[in-house]
Amino acid sequence: MTYNRNYGILMPISALPSDEGIGTLGKSAFAFVDYLKKAGASIWQVLPLNPTNYGDSPYQSCSANALNYYFIDLAYLVQDGLLTADEVKEADLKTEDRRVDYGKQFTNKIALLKKAFSRFKGGKKFNNFIKTGEFSDFAVFMALKGKFNHCAWTEWDEEYRFYDEERVNAFVKENAKEVRFWHFTQFKFLEQWNALKSYAHENGVSIMGDIPLYVAYDSVEVWKYGDKLFRMDKSRKPLGVAGCPPDAFSDDGQLWGNPVYDWGKMRLDGFTWWNKRIADCFGLFDILRIDHFRGFDRYYEVAPGALTAREGKWMDGPKEELFSDKLDLNIVAEDLGVIDDGVRRLMKNVAYPGMKVLVFAFDGSPYNEHKPSNYTENYVCYTGTHDNIPIRQYIDDLDSNSLETYKKDLKEECEKAGIEADLTSSETMCKSVVRLAFASKAKTVIIPLGDLLALGGEARINLPSTVSDKNWSWRFIKSDFSKESLSFLKESAKKFKRV
Repeated sequence: MTYNRNYGILMPISALPSDEGIGTLGKSAFAFVDYLKKAGASIWQVLPLNPTNYGDSPYQSCSANALNYYFIDLAYLVQDGLLTADEVKEADLKTEDRRVDYGKQFTNKIALLKKAFSRFKGGKKFNNFIKTGEFSDFAVFMALKGKFNHCAWTEWDEEYRFYDEERVNAFVKENAKEVRFWHFTQFKFLEQWNALKSYAHENGVSIMGDIPLYVAYDSVEVWKYGDKLFRMDKSRKPLGVAGCPPDAFSDDGQLWGNPVYDWGKMRLDGFTWWNKRIADCFGLFDILRIDHFRGFDRYYEVAPGALTAREGKWMDGPKEELFSDKLDLNIVAEDLGVIDDGVRRLMKNVAYPGMKVLVFAFDGSPYNEHKPSNYTENYVCYTGTHDNIPIRQYIDDLDSNSLETYKKDLKEECEKAGIEADLTSSETMCKSVVRLAFASKAKTVIIPLGDLLALGGEARINLPSTVSDKNWSWRFIKSDFSKESLSFLKESAKKFKRV
């Protein structure tokens, strides 16, 4: 069996350079594919493509299958004759280059998309797209949100608060234009996405997607299915919510608040909802990273109304039963967090590559599972993830004792890998960590662009369990894609046989 080493870059669509206030599926996305090709990279990892909700997190979406209309490129809609360049300019979407202003996206971009839709002729292709029903629930849900001033479904008028097919059909007839608009957002997203994906394939680049384990409480799935899919009563009040227990990073644990699945009921119909969800993802992506994979073995449930995650309990998930017919799929399992024998057994049985993260590796313990010398090929090695502080800032924040430990460990690991560690500064150490990732045994390496550029804490993508305009808003600018970074990637890929 051929053992092909490869590597990729983690780049959220939202973080691409753009004049539209957020990264889009337009020219900058195609330019990034060109950058990857020149660098010898064969993978582009994106974050979830779902629409964002409160807090702007793609891991807290109003829909598990809908696609983020903020990423629709308006310049292409101008080319389609649906908008004018002046209309886009006057909409005032542009923000400071380094941050997304989600408020502007919510008000100004949606208004522009509605203007484009008013000029859209539709046609057979669009009508057939609607008839598939793939996004019908999302379109109705968003139209109802509009009717009720974008409030959560729990605050809608009682007649709409609980899904009723007859009432929904009547609403669709009365609000056909609004419902069709939300179909239009999905139609245009997929039109642009499929063009980008084809271009990536033509240039030898595969796209790694990402899906959250859970959905948000204010989601079309909870509104429509309630206790049929989730652990909640008939009135859709949760019997438990998701989180994770206290650990070295958090005395109170993390209280996420998402509804948890009723795996017993899902098992009765052969996990139909999950099967379709995963199949839909492979219609979008070549590789699929599943977030919080340990939750399929056991998940941590907290009583509704709890103020912290201290008093939660572990509950059994579906384990490998859900994946028994999916063992040949190109899935990456995010196996981070509280790892026990059950998770290790699950990972062994499904044989998906897990993740190793170098920001966790240099703590002085010779048994640390994230040290490259301690793992084998069937892993994806990351320098850091979207939830981690960039490595350079992590090093800058270490106290003197921890820094000495870090330097000692990094030097030893580099020696074992046959490379030299540069311990001169946090920036050079960051570069050494990136080079160590390339040198590691892992079949695949993923480098967040912020770590490649040795950026500081300002470039952090997300700080878990917080709501802030600094989360999910960082953006790169054109000058970040420098000849120097390209040269470093090409050299590393060639030297460590990842081309």
